[in-house]
Amino acid sequence: AGSAAAFAPAQTGRAATAVSETKADLEVLAKKLNPVLGFYDPLNLAEAEFWGESNEATIGFLRHAEIKHGRIAMFAFVGYIAHANGFKFPWAMQMDGTPFPDANGNPPALWDSVSDDAKWQIFSLIGFLEFWSELSTPNHKHYMRGGKPGDYPDFTSGMEGIPHPVPFNLYDPFRFSKNMSEEKKESRLRAEINNGRAAQLGILGFLSAQCAEGSVPLLTGVLPHYDGEPMAPFVTNYMGEAFGMQ
Repeated sequence: AGSAAAFAPAQTGRAATAVSETKADLEVLAKKLNPVLGFYDPLNLAEAEFWGESNEATIGFLRHAEIKHGRIAMFAFVGYIAHANGFKFPWAMQMDGTPFPDANGNPPALWDSVSDDAKWQIFSLIGFLEFWSELSTPNHKHYMRGGKPGDYPDFTSGMEGIPHPVPFNLYDPFRFSKNMSEEKKESRLRAEINNGRAAQLGILGFLSAQCAEGSVPLLTGVLPHYDGEPMAPFVTNYMGEAFGMQ
């Protein structure tokens, strides 16, 4: 939790994080994020130096990791609730007319029912987004090299970018934040960290309640049991098959 750092808006109108290079910077941010808890770093990660890198680079890595995990957890939390309540697209999911599956109140089981072909498409998109987020160019420094953790680079076209036009960026595609005040941007970015932390606890709480009944008392009897493997992307253990494992 002590790995996040302060945010500051970019001059172009796009919200971005500003590098906080010291433990003292993290302590200041922590107090803004949670005045009651304050700075909490029991593993002393704020003073670590991973892989022989500097402390500044390590802090950049940890901050970026927390922000990214928080964003994915928010997607997962909202998606879980939507599927648990029966929301799904009305059109076909696949070219052969296969519809989107019904969760029947059990989102992990829904994921198991999605075809491997569809999952590979999802993972391919994720892989591309990960690749693009790690780019270090003259206009976008890597978050471990003085860049802004949590700042996703714009999609650029042409010789130095994607070989076809991309009309919208992943972050703020309609440029709603263009005229937002700096104070508002900072406030919203701090809220993103807090919401991301809450979402990480929330989605893991849902999965724990389904896989280990009684582990989350407030959800006992609310969620159906799930006897699959929530951390396995595929029902078939492709890696294990080579070693005779199922």
